[in-house]
Amino acid sequence: MNRQVFLLLGSNLGDRKLMLKKAAGHIGTRLGTIRQTSSVYETSAWGKEDQPAFLNQVVEISTTYTPHKLLKEIAKIEEELGRVRYEKWGERVIDIDILYFNSSVVITSNLEIPHSGIPDRKFTLAPMAEIAPDFKHPVLGKTQKELLEACMDPLEVEKQ
Repeated sequence: MNRQVFLLLGSNLGDRKLMLKKAAGHIGTRLGTIRQTSSVYETSAWGKEDQPAFLNQVVEISTTYTPHKLLKEIAKIEEELGRVRYEKWGERVIDIDILYFNSSVVITSNLEIPHSGIPDRKFTLAPMAEIAPDFKHPVLGKTQKELLEACMDPLEVEKQ
């Protein structure tokens, strides 16, 4: 069964655009078919602000993986691309988050879908609204466009 999944890619170390491209390449060859990708957006760091700006992009894929299997495979890709986890919201060469998995709601000790930060983060909502403006948040019942319009995040998000 094919599942519609939205992933957020982020990088704020090294050649950020190259890292997003490499991550998307691994995703497309290992996790499923890439259906569409957003533009790349730049924003200041969120959560822990004393670090370089991030580039972010949303990728929509079709996959046969379950949510937990997808998370496991994403962690492998991040590690292969040089991701080291030092601290929450810290600098990273690559970060891949599962935003949505169909319209499923998954809450376990190591996975929360939809991603809990979506409504509060313009760097997530801007690329989501670009490629899937009418996709509804399965818990809040609002579209990505509506969530972006209501988002109070003060950080500027600039399309690259």
